Amino acid sequence: MKELKELEQLLAYLQTHQLEQIFHEPFLPHLTLYSFEQGEFICSQGDASEFLYVLVKGKVKIYTSSPEGKTLILSFKKPLEVIGDIEYVRSIDIINTVEAVSPVWMIGIHHRWLKKYGSDHAPFLQFLLDIITRKFHLKNNSMTFNIMYPVEVRLASYLLSVSFDEADSLLKNISIKDAANLIGTSYRHLNRVITQFCAEGLIERSRGSILVKDKKGLLELAGNNIYE
Repeated sequence: MKELKELEQLLAYLQTHQLEQIFHEPFLPHLTLYSFEQGEFICSQGDASEFLYVLVKGKVKIYTSSPEGKTLILSFKKPLEVIGDIEYVRSIDIINTVEAVSPVWMIGIHHRWLKKYGSDHAPFLQFLLDIITRKFHLKNNSMTFNIMYPVEVRLASYLLSVSFDEADSLLKNISIKDAANLIGTSYRHLNRVITQFCAEGLIERSRGSILVKDKKGLLELAGNNIYE
């Protein structure tokens, strides 16, 4: 994580995402623009929650882990998204792990300033309410999808989600074991589906990497990407 001393860029993001009224003038001296590299953690499940982050550029992966160490993808998020809102409202530790899938820029603010300037600021409170209720709706859908959709659809959606732009077709250092855990299936079953995708010309597998050869075909298989 890097703290960026770029006030003009921060203000531009506020304007682009129509956040000027939500983070009104008293907030401004306490807002900070941060950058995260691909693969870097924004926050980890179980850590203390101190900051609210607003995703303004890039894509993140959100997943949860069980006490046994198994992980499950909940969703991939693009702007505009808020990280740490539920934790702020409930004063609890971080619920899920959030990882940068691409280079990511976020606006961060410490909880103490939210409590000082946001507790009686109606636009900010309405913003939180909208974000949190939308999250609960999407989380319910994602858990249902993981149960109801076949592994083929889940894998196609996963590959599309980790390809964060049109030019990103080579997915390096893909761990089949980790991917199996994240989409909720077994290593053997996922391996069979990958072999099937290779035979159908959708992807090509080589030395721990996967090349997406037919993104359109994956889109047709996934339908509406269930993770986004």
